[in-house]
Amino acid sequence: MAFGIPGRILVTGNLVQDTVVYPADRIPDSGTQWVEHIEPYLGGNGASTSYAIGILGGHVRFKGMCGTDAAGGAIVARLRSVGVDLSALLVSDAYATAASVALVRTGGSRGFLHVPGSSLVALGDFAGFTSAELDGCTHYHLANPFALRAFRPHTAKALAGAKAAGLTTSMDTAWDSRGEWMQVVEPCLPHCDLLFANEDEIRMLTGHGEPGRAVQAFRDAGAKHVVVKLGAAGSVTFVQGQDEPLATPGFAIAAKDTTGAGDSFCGGFLAGMQRGLPLAEVARLANACGALSATSFGATQGLRDFAGTHEWISGTLVS
Repeated sequence: MAFGIPGRILVTGNLVQDTVVYPADRIPDSGTQWVEHIEPYLGGNGASTSYAIGILGGHVRFKGMCGTDAAGGAIVARLRSVGVDLSALLVSDAYATAASVALVRTGGSRGFLHVPGSSLVALGDFAGFTSAELDGCTHYHLANPFALRAFRPHTAKALAGAKAAGLTTSMDTAWDSRGEWMQVVEPCLPHCDLLFANEDEIRMLTGHGEPGRAVQAFRDAGAKHVVVKLGAAGSVTFVQGQDEPLATPGFAIAAKDTTGAGDSFCGGFLAGMQRGLPLAEVARLANACGALSATSFGATQGLRDFAGTHEWISGTLVS
């Protein structure tokens, strides 16, 4: 790939307490349904991606917002436990930390109930990154341009500002519950060096389910390098200037919960680039992080440090 990440990664995105309910194959109309598991975890695209970078030994600064409640405090403590720099974190006295209930079905697929909380107002007054926020950073990652409602109008400005400050940039599209899709994403693409999206998202954004055609639509709109996440099948990386994409197979796992697997993938990809790994190893590391995330409940519980992840990849550890 045409760029590396020699310094810290600045991430913006949401921070959410995810309460995982399993199994949620049947939701009763009345009465009580007993389940095996109900527990809160760190969640949110921005927080999960930052955690993945941190646990792999990467240098990352997270800019988002939480409330003053216990949920926000627990997530902040977990991020700090893996070295995430929270000097840019905003704390709201007026809004609670965003919260989701993840209804996880047998086999790992899930649906969400969500209260946006502080995500409603986070970064709504964004006027550019400060010198303190950019200090030591050489790459900016926007984790889900849709999650922070008030920040939506500023996402292209954030990417453009990071580029103007000399940073390389990336964005993970995620799912748009408001259905605006390309209306939000297209202005961002000329300022985006690396775009992440999964199979469902590329179809919703471009109208094309076939990765090659979707990537061409992204490039026509200004994107450069594109990584398409394929879930259990792995990923495909399209490098600008190369005719053949890099297809990287996934790992065979028994998925418990796919919540946050895509965020963990992005964190693994960026952490691998920060380490200066060859692209094939970067993609394999990202696939491993996505798979490990899905082996446990919660977005990040299954993740391991860099050495542990490589042991898992090599088969020394059994997932």
